[in-house]
Amino acid sequence: MVENVIIIGSGPAGWSAAIYAARAELKPLLFEGAITEENRLQGTLPLGQLALTTEVENYAGFPTGDLKQFLTTAIDSERAQYMNIHEGRHAVTGPELMELMRQQAYNFGTRIVTDDVVEIDLSKRPFVLRTLDGGTHQTHALIVATGARANYLGLPSESAFKNRGVSACAVCDGALPRFRNKPLIVVGGGDSAVEEATYLTKYASKVHMIHRRDKLRASMIMQERALGNPKIQIEWNHTLDEVLGNEKDGVTGVRLRSAVNNATRELPASGVFLAIGHTPNTDFLKGQLDLTEKGYIRWTKPFRTETSVEGVFAAGDVADDNYRQAITSAGTGCMAALDAERWLAAQGNH
Repeated sequence: MVENVIIIGSGPAGWSAAIYAARAELKPLLFEGAITEENRLQGTLPLGQLALTTEVENYAGFPTGDLKQFLTTAIDSERAQYMNIHEGRHAVTGPELMELMRQQAYNFGTRIVTDDVVEIDLSKRPFVLRTLDGGTHQTHALIVATGARANYLGLPSESAFKNRGVSACAVCDGALPRFRNKPLIVVGGGDSAVEEATYLTKYASKVHMIHRRDKLRASMIMQERALGNPKIQIEWNHTLDEVLGNEKDGVTGVRLRSAVNNATRELPASGVFLAIGHTPNTDFLKGQLDLTEKGYIRWTKPFRTETSVEGVFAAGDVADDNYRQAITSAGTGCMAALDAERWLAAQGNH
């Protein structure tokens, strides 16, 4: 059997693509990823990066409120029973939002496979995909929505306090109550780190930028922005040695280590934001699609999700190193499904 369209990925882009493809009667098949220890460690389990976050306050249509009754009636009971559905007037959480997207795609007829696509062959038509469990699948069109994973330092304490004060997205998490009017830490020295630090000054009492060198890697205009902001203090020639905290409060501070004399010192902080880049999940492509200099899939036409191979479309963070928001990923997922539908129609396959 040759599928009309296969979607790889289960973040906002993947589920949005599935919803639109299913409503277009394309009968999409979606691979949401495998539940393996390797995927857990690198943050690529099913439901994407958003499933690793807590409250999501900036996704349109989900204002703060008591969503428990809606969530328990909207999500299939077999999956809802394993979720920690929140009570009280809070924003929707990342796992809840992703379960709602998954359920919506499923309701429209999306077939979902909990497995990883480990190899694809784009050199012939139909395209051939091979999965971790040894399965082989063929498809006329392909939507790649595998996302990008944030880079972390690899400290055990960093992992222990993820979502309890450790984050890799200031725009996603910076406005949360736990960070307001508190000292915060940003690790990094590039443009992204300055952007994160500048954004956090809206909420923090002080932002400490931790940089291992004596000069930022950021562009000159961004350096001036950081150096001229009275709320940003750059901790030159230091690395993050340990995230400090406890079970009750989460992150309470950090221990820094001098890159000059190896001395350590501690700073109080309620949050640690890593801004040391992202890695797009494109290894399985093995060079078959054109990538940007940063390793993201290259869109070949403005305002289209087309890639360097006709019939292959890319959506979400795997093709976006700029916005990296759930709502923009969902938007490009919609675009990819519409692009795929129109391409299939032009080929006479739909």
